[in-house]
Amino acid sequence: MNTVANIAHRLHDEEVKLLAQLRAKRREAKTKAAVENTMGDRVADWVAATMGSWNFIIIQSVILFIWIVLNVTAYVQQWDPYPFILLNLVLSFQAAYAAPVIMMSQNRQAAIDRQAAQNDYQINAKAELEIELLHQKLDLLRETEVSELIQVIRRLEARLPPSERAEIEAGLGGAATKIF
Repeated sequence: MNTVANIAHRLHDEEVKLLAQLRAKRREAKTKAAVENTMGDRVADWVAATMGSWNFIIIQSVILFIWIVLNVTAYVQQWDPYPFILLNLVLSFQAAYAAPVIMMSQNRQAAIDRQAAQNDYQINAKAELEIELLHQKLDLLRETEVSELIQVIRRLEARLPPSERAEIEAGLGGAATKIF
């Protein structure tokens, strides 16, 4: 029984250490998030959110359609005739700058997700320690109960007259003496 108590005490110490680590990391993550949110991060997030929206796609599609119609019909002076080389240049320029900015935003989000996964792992480890501690407490409780029941049975057995005790042992086939 002493071993179970030692294990329970050791688990409790590990649990306290893990809880302190979780609290420190939570404080560190809050201050780190506030410090790391630079102007570049905000711009990257804004660009990614804007370019990844239906509004942007619809507006860009309308502008491209107007560009093509005006150049094909020559309603206004043709500034970009049919193979639309200037349009290709503009779209390439947009893609050349949008892609790295969007990737910066995604990398930042991936780092946030990794930190959240690490926090989840530590919380799961703490929950595992708590469950293990509960299992050990239940085992200790069962051990104690069984021990007390055996003592009660022995005391009751001692109170029986010898003739009834022999009768009970004969009825059980000697199993009672083997168990106790």
